[in-house]
Amino acid sequence: MTAAADLVEGFTPENELERRLAQDPQLLEGFAWGKPRKGHPEGTVGRHVADLLQTIDDWGETGTRRSDLRFLAIVHDSLKSQVDNWRRRTGENHHAMRARRFAERYTADERLLAAIELHDRPYHIWKRLQRTGNPQDSNLREMLERIPDKDLFLRFVELDASTEGKNPAPLDWLRESI
Repeated sequence: MTAAADLVEGFTPENELERRLAQDPQLLEGFAWGKPRKGHPEGTVGRHVADLLQTIDDWGETGTRRSDLRFLAIVHDSLKSQVDNWRRRTGENHHAMRARRFAERYTADERLLAAIELHDRPYHIWKRLQRTGNPQDSNLREMLERIPDKDLFLRFVELDASTEGKNPAPLDWLRESI
């Protein structure tokens, strides 16, 4: 069986939750999925996760916030391989919702679950704003109402946007909007 460290360079579990995650075959399959593409030139989900974990180290995150960010980084994109490409990528068929459902097997912490589910939502709201000129205030407000820990959410969106190939404009817009 392939180990998490084979798919996520430098990965060493830091707590019991991470040890359990690292043994989950569904997560390991997710880490192996992907190839270089727009927004993810690094290729596989595992390489993306490795980049995020390294950034968490570089930022000097500690304590609970470090554990929370690591959990989010490990899980957030790991169910992309499960998306049915023949259907619309929304609702239960969106990778972030699939990741939330997966994460629910490991935690009931709504701060983490909402961050996983909604991590790409700011980008989609921003993209529609760019396309239509409509400020999307109600969509943004609805999203923010669902997020119990806005500081953690923003930090995670910053983390996910920190990788090569990501456009910083949506993050700048989100910071101003919050």
